[in-house]
Order: sequence, then structure tokens, then C-alpha cells
Amino acid sequence: MKRTYFLQQLHSAFNTHPIVAILGPRQCGKTTLSRQYAASQPDVTFFDLEDSRDLAKLQDPALALASLKGLVILDEIQRVPELFPILRVLIDQANRQTHYLILGSASRDLIRQSSETLAGRIEYLELTPFSFQEVGEFEKLWLRGGFPLSFLANDENTSNRWRKAYIRTFLEKDIPNLGFRIAPETLRRFWMMLAHYHANIFNASELGRSFGVAHTTIEHYLDILTGTFMVRRLRPWIENIKKRQVKAPKIYFRDSGILHTLLGIETMNHLLSNPKLGASWEGFAMEEIIRAHHAEQEACYFWSTHTGAELDLLLFQNQQRLGFEFKYSSSPKLTKSMHIALETLKLDQLTVITPGNDQ
Repeated sequence: MKRTYFLQQLHSAFNTHPIVAILGPRQCGKTTLSRQYAASQPDVTFFDLEDSRDLAKLQDPALALASLKGLVILDEIQRVPELFPILRVLIDQANRQTHYLILGSASRDLIRQSSETLAGRIEYLELTPFSFQEVGEFEKLWLRGGFPLSFLANDENTSNRWRKAYIRTFLEKDIPNLGFRIAPETLRRFWMMLAHYHANIFNASELGRSFGVAHTTIEHYLDILTGTFMVRRLRPWIENIKKRQVKAPKIYFRDSGILHTLLGIETMNHLLSNPKLGASWEGFAMEEIIRAHHAEQEACYFWSTHTGAELDLLLFQNQQRLGFEFKYSSSPKLTKSMHIALETLKLDQLTVITPGNDQ
């Protein structure tokens, strides 16, 4: 599948920067996208930094990269962070006719220390799994999530098996490869526990007591899952009012299919009868709205007061305040809480998203 929007973003980014980074979770389509972009380029060199043969070619990276022209693609860049300062030297040389596309499975926060030497020379693009705008079929997308091999599987059993294998590989291979020293079973238990907090306020102390560890350890585990694009930490918006407002973040799984696998949900019937149905819909629909608006993380908030007024999602875009509520209902009503949010936050628009909005 050709992901036209992201290809356009790539072309635009290279007009202004010699280095572009595509960041996103493992197996969301970064390598495929890079090869689609490369098809339009005359000279391309590809390095897979998980391939021992390609790593051998880069034993002396400055020498290996210095003679290359055209497009150079470095896949899984977080595996070799020492490449970042070398890229800066190469870019700063006069008359360079090379541009670099680097692919990574860690967020900007996780690779910031390595990549800060490229400030002003690099543009970051985040690639997400498939969205509704790209594939339609909202029930299938909601149940399976947007990872290409999960969504495109021939049947539900194959899709479920793929997600279970993905989770296992993520815990046993990907996390250690990023340099984190945490037992796979420990992070699995935390991830499964976190699934029950999906769409809820995050309380590290409460989770720490349940898990038998300090709240700082819980925060560290959450940082790992947010830094690898598995979880969204949605920040609270604090309005200048006298009412007491919630100041802790909310937690959302970014892919509904991964959430469903950790909750043991395998079919649409299972989902529709599960107590987490409303929370699952809220997280799925929220991710779709954020993607449809191409909203940066810094523009996304929720709002809640201690007296019960709340707004699921507040987006700041084009000097407007856009509010969203997510309800799994065929006949949603404008509630008192919505009226309060409209007036208190001075919203330019309030939209209620239900499963019937998919058209």
C-alpha cells in the first residue's frame, strides 16, 4: 500500500533538510516507506543496521559513508548511535551531494542525546500504523489495530497470532536492543496491568503498590513504553480558573490491536461484550482524530476538574481550540459536562465521535 501523505512529507522535508528521520514503532512500515521513496531517487544505498553484513561494511563508518552520493538510508539507527556525529561531519562538508534518510524505532526523547549533534540539519517525521483515512474498514481496524501485518492478515486467528508474536519479540528482543535492562516477564506484567488503566488517569504510586515497586520504577517502565510508541501519555490542560483541576496524565494504548491482545480480546463479539468496550473506543477514536489532524503531541491535551467536568481531547490547531468527546453510543446527548467544557475552555468547536461517525 502506498502511503501518499507520508511520501509527500518526505519530499517536502528533504527540500529543507539534508537529513530526515522517520520514527515509529517496529513493523509499522518504515522500511517499506523508505523503499517507496527510494524508487523515485537515482542513486540509493541502503544499510540495515540489524544485518551483520551491513554492520561489517560500517566498521569504519566515516570512510564507508564519505564516498556515497545520492540517498543513503540507515535502517534502525538507534542500534548504532555513534553514527550521529559522523553524519554531522559529512553534512557540514562543502559540496556534499548526499542526503540521508534514517529510520528508527525509538522516539525523539529516547535518541535525543545521540541526535542532538544534528540540530538544525534534521527533520523528524513520525510514521504511525495504518489509519482509517488510509484503509477504511473501521471495525476491522479497531479490532486488529493498524500494524500492516495485523490489519492485512487473512483471518482473525492469523492476526491474533501475529500480535502475540509481536509483543513477545518487542519484550525479548527490541527492549534489550535499546539498552534497557528489564526482564521481559516483568515488563509484560506491567504492560498487561497498564491495559486495565487504558483511558484512565495514571497514578504511579497506586500502580507501584499493586506491582510491589517504587513509583519511580513505574515511571521508568512507562517511559519505555511511551518512548517506543506503544503508549500515549496525554497531558492535562490547566485552565486559569478557580476550580481544582486534574494535573496527572491519562494513559492510552496507541494501537487498539495491541491493547485487545493484552486484554485477551480476539473477536468483535468479544470486544462488544467486554467491560473495556467504551475505553477501547475512546482510545481508538482519539488516535484517529489526532492522526487526521496531523496534531503534534504538544498540541494534545485532556481536561478534567475534581467536580466531574471533563473533555476527552483538546486540540490546539490554527489558533483554535477544538474539543472532542468519544462515546460508544448510537444516540449521544449533549451533557452538562460538555456544556461546562464549551464555556470554560471557550471552545471554537466541540465534536462528539461515535461509531456512527465513520461515514
